[in-house]
Amino acid sequence: MPEERQGPEGDLTPLAAARAAHAALDAARRRIDDLNVYPVPDGDTGTNMALTAKAVRGALESAGDVPLDEGFRVATRAALMGARGNSGVILSQYVRGAAEALAADPTDLARALRSASEAAYASVREPVEGTILTVARGLADGAEATDGDLLGGALAGGEEALARTPEQLAVLREAGVVDAGGAGLLEAFRGVVAAYRGERLPEPTEAETSIPLEAIHRELSRYRYCTSLYVEGPDADPARLETELEALGDSLLVVGSPGAVKLHVHTDDPGRVLTLATALGEVEEVDIKNMHVQTVDREARLVGTAAAADVVAVVAGDGNARLFRSLGVAVVVEGGQSMNPAASELVEAVGRVATPEAILLPNNGNVVSAALQAGELAEKPVHVVPTRSLQAGLAAMVAFDARAEADANAQAMEAAADACRTGAVTRASRSAAVDGLTVAEGDYLGLVEGAAVAAGADRDVVARAVVERLLDAGADVLTVLVGEGAEPFDALRNEIAGARGELEIEVHEGGQPHYALLFSAE
Repeated sequence: MPEERQGPEGDLTPLAAARAAHAALDAARRRIDDLNVYPVPDGDTGTNMALTAKAVRGALESAGDVPLDEGFRVATRAALMGARGNSGVILSQYVRGAAEALAADPTDLARALRSASEAAYASVREPVEGTILTVARGLADGAEATDGDLLGGALAGGEEALARTPEQLAVLREAGVVDAGGAGLLEAFRGVVAAYRGERLPEPTEAETSIPLEAIHRELSRYRYCTSLYVEGPDADPARLETELEALGDSLLVVGSPGAVKLHVHTDDPGRVLTLATALGEVEEVDIKNMHVQTVDREARLVGTAAAADVVAVVAGDGNARLFRSLGVAVVVEGGQSMNPAASELVEAVGRVATPEAILLPNNGNVVSAALQAGELAEKPVHVVPTRSLQAGLAAMVAFDARAEADANAQAMEAAADACRTGAVTRASRSAAVDGLTVAEGDYLGLVEGAAVAAGADRDVVARAVVERLLDAGADVLTVLVGEGAEPFDALRNEIAGARGELEIEVHEGGQPHYALLFSAE
């Protein structure tokens, strides 16, 4: 049952509205997540909209007592920066449209709702009816159609529009649910209205809570990663980014204005998205989620089958940590080469997972012993998959199945890690002879399965030798993790792609220290 929230009638400052919208969305978050089948059934629409509203609320609370027009400006920028997922980005534009109209005339709510609807539609290249856009227009239509209770008319128009969404979108009709984004927008508006009137938030309709079996078992999305970020700088241009991102995936949204851009895309190559964005300005609010894992988790949650074991992974590099989390890792322990966590740290991390058992990925040869010791000391069963590199850990996570029993999961993950061939490019800390190669201090050293295969002053020459050796045995996928402060991998990536057209290349900004590049071939 939604929590009771009351406020004085007439209190509709930007901060009051943001607090009410966030509280309503947060209370309904899981329900809206469960409705989520479009555009992909990743079960995060309610969470993304709540986080977007939370960003607005937080920015306004930090701004303090500011003039009304400044409050609307703060809300607009915070919504743009903090937008999460497809629904959150559209919500950010809805907020912008409403704020612009209210800044011009704070008394004309009907005009504000129309402006918000128009801004939301304009943010989508190919608007689809039966979505959050339809509900946005329904709210505006309802407000304009009444001569009396404008708020009541808007709510009625939004509820009617939401109820019609299954008639307009086949995937909703087949699943037997209303649109999750539309339900989220309506819930946020209900929260604002309740706060304004000093009333209790109304109960959702039966259509907004019904989750038929057909809505649970849905196909995985075409692409794996939901990727969004904010980029700011003189070269950050929405039109340019949209053109360059079109070929990388779908569900593309690029909003904002020259100098400040929010982008969202479903892709198999979030690393490429980050590379494009970082070339244009300063990047913030990076959010990468594995939609395949989210879909499985949503299905497991809705059918009542909790995961048997969550995964704990030792990871070096902020980008790598995000990548492991996107693949389903529950707890990340910072560590790796030259910063090995103690067994006690791993025991503590295992204790933080909610599942009856845990799977532990050491992801470094020097951490395996500590992981095995932690497995003996932990209070719950721990399955150690003895991954000796980050690349092996990623291969293991691709094989992770949240629905499988812990022991079977660990066996499958270990087999996947063993099948992964790994390579690396690092800098020599001193001059030495390694595996028959002479490397000078400061030069690059290329390794394949731990053995030196190339050395020299040119990173790409060394990297090319490593990749060629890795691919000699055949591979369908080459994964590249770019290290902390390393030069972009673009030129060599394009060269490899041109020579091996059938090879899938995934590049990620891993941020790991010590290794300029890490490779895996599968």
